[in-house]
Parts: sequence; C-alpha cells; structure tokens
Amino acid sequence: MRKLVLSLALLGLVSVPAAGQSIGGTYTVAGTNFDGSAYGGEATVTLTSETTCTIHWETGGSSSDGICMRNDDAFSAGYVMGKAVGLVVYKVQEDGSLHGLWTIAGKDGNGTEILTPQ
Repeated sequence: MRKLVLSLALLGLVSVPAAGQSIGGTYTVAGTNFDGSAYGGEATVTLTSETTCTIHWETGGSSSDGICMRNDDAFSAGYVMGKAVGLVVYKVQEDGSLHGLWTIAGKDGNGTEILTPQ
C-alpha cells in the first residue's frame, strides 16, 4: 500500500500545467483515521503558481500545514502535524471534490479524506 501511495504522489509531483478548474479555496473535510474513526473540519488551499499551492487543515481539534501540487486529476500534499510528517494523495472529481488516502511517516496503514468545496 505504501508503494501505491508513494507512486501516486510522484504522479502528482510531475510539473504539468493544472487542468481545468482552480483547486484554490476552502473545503469541508470529512475523513477517517487509521482505526476507522471519523473526523471533520475545514481545509484551505492557497495557490502559489499554476500547479503548486499551500494547504492548511483544521481537523479534529488539530491543525496542520503543507505544500501541494496538482497534475490533471491527481492532487497531492506533504504536510506536518506537530512532529509528524505525512502525505495525502487525492483524485479530483468532476464536481470539484477531492477523494484521497493519507498516511504518516513510520506508521502502518492509511486514513481516508474527502474535501468538498464550500
């Protein structure tokens, strides 16, 4: 699973112009942790170029910040939450929502996350 997530992340990191709609804005977050428990919150994506951005999450009483990149329908972000470093890879849906899997370095498994534009 880790190889799949890393492969998808590398796809998202290839420098190719972003497709169609802008990815910037505020999103409602709905996710699951490694153990299947649910969390929610809000994420804000701020564009820094045509393909790169910063992302800030406020979820489950925690906040995290990262850098992100879009390549066609792949959207990926590396992030830091406290001392943990993580990776999330999303697929951009036709309705503008982002459906993804996330993980934290050194941990087994993954969580899920859906970002829905507000």
